[in-house]
Amino acid sequence: MLFIDNETVQSVLTIADAIDSQDVAFRGLADGGSIHRPRIDMYVPTGREHDYYRWGTMEGASRDLGVFAIRMKSDVIEWPEDENGNWTEEKYCVEPGTYCGLVMLFSTRNGEPLAMINDGFLQHMRVGAGAGLGVRYLAREDSRVVGILGSGGMARTYLQAFCNERRIERVHVYSPNKQHRESYAAEMSDLLDIDVTPVDDPESAVRGADIVATCTDSMRPVLKGAWLEPGMHVTNLGGYEFDADVAKRADVTVRQGVSGLSIAPGTERVEYGRGHSPVAYVAGTEEEMKRIPPAAERFGMNQNHPTFTDLVSGASPGRNTPDDITVYINSGNQGLQFAAVGSVVYNKAKAAGMGRELPTEWFLQDIRD
Repeated sequence: MLFIDNETVQSVLTIADAIDSQDVAFRGLADGGSIHRPRIDMYVPTGREHDYYRWGTMEGASRDLGVFAIRMKSDVIEWPEDENGNWTEEKYCVEPGTYCGLVMLFSTRNGEPLAMINDGFLQHMRVGAGAGLGVRYLAREDSRVVGILGSGGMARTYLQAFCNERRIERVHVYSPNKQHRESYAAEMSDLLDIDVTPVDDPESAVRGADIVATCTDSMRPVLKGAWLEPGMHVTNLGGYEFDADVAKRADVTVRQGVSGLSIAPGTERVEYGRGHSPVAYVAGTEEEMKRIPPAAERFGMNQNHPTFTDLVSGASPGRNTPDDITVYINSGNQGLQFAAVGSVVYNKAKAAGMGRELPTEWFLQDIRD
């Protein structure tokens, strides 16, 4: 069994691999070759008055890849609002600036534990690659200009994915933090050898773009439908980033896949859409539970939207004309994403002799469970 850290993941995983592996794995959902269980979170009070502990898992498996993956993350969560009204979800493990997320990979051939992988870099790559899939099938072929709202790790992999799928020449980026957007612009200009310009307001980032992406942790809309122009392709990171007019302006909307589970109405400790959680199991007193942002309407949670599998199978049409505004809801299939991209990482690391060997027998036992 291998332990694979973020540095190793970064050295073996390309954005093209991350996109292609998901493309193949998602297609398996049509005929039962792939399966996934959407993300479920569990909340427990920390004993403090301003935050909550959250445990999250998601799972997926592919017959063709021969792997099962479970992604697990352990976070302390809070939802601060700054003086400018920016309301975000923030997290850490142990102390601010450190995080705990792991992907466990198992063989579906014989059940063998194959790898334990730090999820940090892989997480950014699998989400950016998901957005890249939307561009691959929905954005205009002549897309050259990108507008990005957000300047963190996800905004970096989103742009790499877009450049993998289209010949991007120019990017406008906005973040409420001037230093962050300027650092992003300088870094990504050097990395991708394209013109990346920081702008002072979100509408300026969107204006004239062919591809628009929201890459934030915001609990409120950051993209207005009124800003959209004919021919744009739009994608997101979180469910709260689009205002209601985005849905009204969209000519074609496709969701990546199922991102939540149906639950019985009125189940007081199992709730849909609390905070950033698709499904939340919540402990605590009634007063403690008030800390978690209540369920609110999130763009794309309508399960009636066609999925990526519907799109590529021909069951649902994609872009019809160059002037269509297309929206790709970049959520769902999370567990299957980790199986697909985790398999690439494991196979490449093993072939290169990278990763730390852990005795497989540590994870086996002779007591039947």
